[in-house]
Amino acid sequence: MSLIDLVNGAWDENRPPDPELIKDCVHCGFCLPTCPSYLVFEEEMDSPRGRIVLMRVGHDEAEEVSGEMVTHFDRCLGCMACVTACPSGVQYDKLIEQTRPQIERHADRPLRERAYRRAIFEMFTHPGRLRALAPVLALQQRTGINDLLAKLPIPKLQGLLALAPDVSASAAVRQLPEVTPARGVSRGRIALMQGCIQRVFFGDVNAATVRVLAAEGFEVHAPRKPRCCGSLMMHAGLEEEALVLARETIAAYEGFDAIGVNVAGCGSGMKDYAHLLADDPEWAERAEAFSAKVKDVSEVLAGEEPRVVRHPLALKVAYHDACHLAHAQGVRDEPRELLRSIPDLELAEPDEWEICCGSAGIYNLVQPEAAAKLGQRKADNLAATEPDAIAAANPGCALQIAGYLDREVPIYHPMTLLDASQRNLRPEEIR
Repeated sequence: MSLIDLVNGAWDENRPPDPELIKDCVHCGFCLPTCPSYLVFEEEMDSPRGRIVLMRVGHDEAEEVSGEMVTHFDRCLGCMACVTACPSGVQYDKLIEQTRPQIERHADRPLRERAYRRAIFEMFTHPGRLRALAPVLALQQRTGINDLLAKLPIPKLQGLLALAPDVSASAAVRQLPEVTPARGVSRGRIALMQGCIQRVFFGDVNAATVRVLAAEGFEVHAPRKPRCCGSLMMHAGLEEEALVLARETIAAYEGFDAIGVNVAGCGSGMKDYAHLLADDPEWAERAEAFSAKVKDVSEVLAGEEPRVVRHPLALKVAYHDACHLAHAQGVRDEPRELLRSIPDLELAEPDEWEICCGSAGIYNLVQPEAAAKLGQRKADNLAATEPDAIAAANPGCALQIAGYLDREVPIYHPMTLLDASQRNLRPEEIR
């Protein structure tokens, strides 16, 4: 029995899946072709409508959190493609956000699995620890130690090494300026959420984003704290930890005109603070005001007339829709518009844009077999466009896709390409 008394069958009284939202599902099946877990497992309970049935069943008085529930909710990627596809407006995003903390509070997970999940969050949401790891990882990659470690019969270690980015030892010390002044007349003060993994292993993307925003007239602030916005925990059901980081993030960033985000998962979580903290009398109003200011950097730039000349960049670029950008935030047109604004850049649209690549927060670490099938499917669809490069607005997506491409194709954040165009770089000069 949890410290929180169970008063709703399997669910406790702390934000159980909302029965009124559950009733919205008419079980029409429009979600099925877009649900990646349904495509992989081909089971009804691994579809959104199947999981909604389990949410309803969990309200029955005699029910408890079962192994079957844990299995099917764990298999959900939380990609929200079903939200985009649903003709009835079912808010599956809110339902799964309410359900996952219930699972984490009441599921009887094996100790080894709990320890593994804890290790993921203790490492990947702490930039300081990632910085300490960077020189070690760089040395292992340069000396071939990682290749030897990958041969050990330890599946989880093999999965981690396969997803490791190509790291430079300089990642341990590289930092953004806390303030970068606007060029020309200021269009406002923007705070850039640096991200935990992004700031260490994809610091070049953050640097490019700051250059683009400053060149377009924004004064860019890059606070170093808090260490994490809490989105990774929020999407995995670690609600209490996510709430602490959400409050810290609001307090640190709420004084700016806008909060710019270049990581799809972070942006999705921060835009959802208003819902997450809706029942908190001290933070609800602040969270709502904060979430209204959160914008993907493509949204920030798409609403402004360009000030800087965009030079030709002769590349055929396949655009990958990060799920937490396209589905959770509904941002699909703005990144494409920015890329199309670059002269000589040809934008290619892969098949099955709506299907997740299998990264999905920590999904490829805890459900590696399903993630591998989705990663290969996504890589094949992108490769079929015969691109010179791929654009992806989420670091997890970039790492996942790179692991399944059968030829080396550079993967860039859209801001990296826009920055290269503004600086008149040749394709071979892009880093």
